[in-house]
Amino acid sequence: MFPLNRYRTDRQTTMTDQLLITIDGPAGAGKTTVSRMLADRLEYRYVDTGALYRGVAYAARAARVDPADEDALAALFQSMRLSFRRSAGENRLFLDGEDISDRIRTPAITMMASAISAHKIVRQNLLALQRNLGKNKAAVFEGRDMGTVVFPDADLKFYLDASLAKRARRRFCEMPAGSGQTLEMIEKDMRIRDRNDASRDIAPLRAADDAVCIDSSDLSAEAVVAVMLAKIQQRLSK
Repeated sequence: MFPLNRYRTDRQTTMTDQLLITIDGPAGAGKTTVSRMLADRLEYRYVDTGALYRGVAYAARAARVDPADEDALAALFQSMRLSFRRSAGENRLFLDGEDISDRIRTPAITMMASAISAHKIVRQNLLALQRNLGKNKAAVFEGRDMGTVVFPDADLKFYLDASLAKRARRRFCEMPAGSGQTLEMIEKDMRIRDRNDASRDIAPLRAADDAVCIDSSDLSAEAVVAVMLAKIQQRLSK
């Protein structure tokens, strides 16, 4: 385990070690892998906030709700219930009591989640849930606006990026056999999603002004985590 108590003094309380850490960045940058590894090293909770938007997209698709219809999306929030539960050592996403964690990782849900996330009504409804999840700190939050909107006062913020070619290649290697997705298709979808996420009016994808930016194009997940741990050590030594 990472030695969190290394820099503690008699004046510091136990809350010194209870940090709230955010990791933002585009698809395929390695956020999920790195966030899980970092949370494991710190013995913190890992929260994949992108799964919440995918969950909303999944619910909208199942209810045949047009992702552009804000009134229908508002009504959807009144009837559905999203929650995280621990199962087999990991957080699983449940919709109305049903585990949908493995159903929200399709290309269709990915693109729909990107479209839905641009709506103010969706972000308003998920904001309170995300902040409630982080109120006790000791957590690593992965997403796209964690450090800029959801937790602007987070103890430490990271922005993880990589070249489009590297990100597309990583996502392609993660796809199950028979998915029908080619490298070219994945890169095209990522390019569209990057443009949509960065240009939306509400909570556009960008690095927080005080975020530590890391280019993972030529770094392994272990190397990225090492950089993050070094920054955490610096934070705790102050």
